[in-house]
Amino acid sequence: MASRVNISRVNLTELIRSRFVRDLPLVVAGCAIAALAVDIFMVPNGLAAGGLTGLATILSELARRNGFYLPVGLQTIVFNIVLLLFVMRTGGVRYAVRTITGFVLFGFFTDLFVPLAETFADAANDLMLSALWGGIISGLGYGFVFRAGTNTGGSDTIAQIISRKTSLPVGATVMVIDVAVCAASAPVFSLIQALYAALSMVLSGYVIDAVVDGGNRQRAAFIVSDEWENIKGAIFTTMDRGCTELMARGGYTGTERPVILLIMSKGEIPIIKTIVHEYDPNAIIMITDVSEAIGYGFKDFSA
Repeated sequence: MASRVNISRVNLTELIRSRFVRDLPLVVAGCAIAALAVDIFMVPNGLAAGGLTGLATILSELARRNGFYLPVGLQTIVFNIVLLLFVMRTGGVRYAVRTITGFVLFGFFTDLFVPLAETFADAANDLMLSALWGGIISGLGYGFVFRAGTNTGGSDTIAQIISRKTSLPVGATVMVIDVAVCAASAPVFSLIQALYAALSMVLSGYVIDAVVDGGNRQRAAFIVSDEWENIKGAIFTTMDRGCTELMARGGYTGTERPVILLIMSKGEIPIIKTIVHEYDPNAIIMITDVSEAIGYGFKDFSA
């Protein structure tokens, strides 16, 4: 079958020495932190903040009302195993190993930490505080997992399947799925709890981005100026940075001249603005976010 993975082709020595194994403690810590947030703040308060964990929270509550216990963690593991069968052939062995590790650890810790929910019941009996701290702490945990290049399955896996069948963007599909889970929780819990769950989900996303980026988001500046040589020289001497010349042609004048591309930190934006204005007040400078800069002078590929 096309979807079957040939395990014999996997270089186990290379896998053991890979970044994934090196970062495994970070993955374990991240899964444990995220699971702790789910058990203490989310599940006891009926906050189904999207994804398979949110769906499992809903199903667990329905099971409780019918007199039996359905573990949230075990549900997420089973759901992810089923979903992974549909995407394994495109992701390869490394993708499968990372994903399986993530969702198994998260599911294991989620069920392991259930008794702690009673211990922290007094601290987590406020719905607003639970939504806020649940989002912050779970975002911190998921951020550690994603930073290590691993994931916990869930909405991302579902979105990959849907995107492959419909050509819909994966990012937008993840958002639709998460919102749908929050909405589905309203009839089971309440509209108020669904709204707080959505708030927690959004907050978690912001924290994840902050952790994954590591607070080191870069900026890219595109500078269009007749004084490009002087500006380039000032970048070398004043900022002690390199830059790149991109050849461009003016759409109206047809004049060819380089556009300077500069990658810098957020704190260096005022410096480059001052340099450009000093040499050419009529220059055009465009500054945009760079989520990650890898290579000489920036983060190492192995980081």
